[in-house]
Amino acid sequence: MFQGEESAQQIKMRAQRIHPNSEHCYILTETKTQHIFRNIAQMQPDIVVIDSIQTLHTDHIESSPGSISQIRETTTELIKFAKETATPVILIGHITKDGNIAGPKILEHMVDTVLQFEGDRNHIYRILRANKNRFGSTNEIGIYEMQGSGLREVSNPSEILLSKNEEELSGTAIASTLEGMRPLLIEIQALVSTAVYGTPQRSATGYNAKRLNMILAVLEKRAGFKLGAKDVFLNITGGISVDDPAIDLAVVAAVLSSNVDITIDKTMCFAAEIGLAGEVRPVNRVEQRILEAEKLGFESIVISKYCKLPKQTYGIQIIKLGKVHDVVKHLFA
Repeated sequence: MFQGEESAQQIKMRAQRIHPNSEHCYILTETKTQHIFRNIAQMQPDIVVIDSIQTLHTDHIESSPGSISQIRETTTELIKFAKETATPVILIGHITKDGNIAGPKILEHMVDTVLQFEGDRNHIYRILRANKNRFGSTNEIGIYEMQGSGLREVSNPSEILLSKNEEELSGTAIASTLEGMRPLLIEIQALVSTAVYGTPQRSATGYNAKRLNMILAVLEKRAGFKLGAKDVFLNITGGISVDDPAIDLAVVAAVLSSNVDITIDKTMCFAAEIGLAGEVRPVNRVEQRILEAEKLGFESIVISKYCKLPKQTYGIQIIKLGKVHDVVKHLFA
């Protein structure tokens, strides 16, 4: 590993904290590519890690480290080395405040794979996502838990994203969503209260606020719920953000549950999109969502009646509905 961010003493302190058990990891604090290749020729490593690419510089370019020309040239040299020697090279790069990779966009085009860690500083879970992959699918993700001893793989993310409250609470609903190729069960929390300050507030955490406004308009127009004078707050637990339209039905259920202060059965989950006409629309790969809910012990799942399912028996009750007012009747009749 070639380190340009921290000294060898700092890295040793971090390594001792997570109790490494490998004696074959070599660390060199070097930022010039010519010196790096000289050391690689002596050690012949199985894998090379550069931290970070923005700190490297080469004698072939007369500019400061981190500039566009330096990043492009040093990356070109490392890619050439990787192709000629068949040695995997991992480049660690900075990100901007928006979460994008810092530096020129050409850096992402030059490499074979772009892996990005996503997470919130207020939560311990991290998502490893492949934004680009020349050797496979970009739909797979990995979820990890940040601990004092390092990262731990989370084999069943759905269990950590669902609350373990024993008492029944209104305003909560479970949605079956997809992150890449992996089905997840997430908890939607909603709070509906009378507006105190005149103008009703609309707030969504982990969910598109504009889509929340659209769903509230559908509920008022198609289901007859007067939500225009009420504050509506929505939250997806676990600190993750979801843009899957399949959680629309769970959002509707959570909002209505909070509005009428009636709890929803904890063994029920939802997977459907809501249209502007108030119809419950089908979503893709609904069979995977059903099987994930069945595996986690849910007893029923609400989907669109327009979903086409293979003729097989499931160990979970499948409830098919077509309109928003049908959902209201089923949940709060």
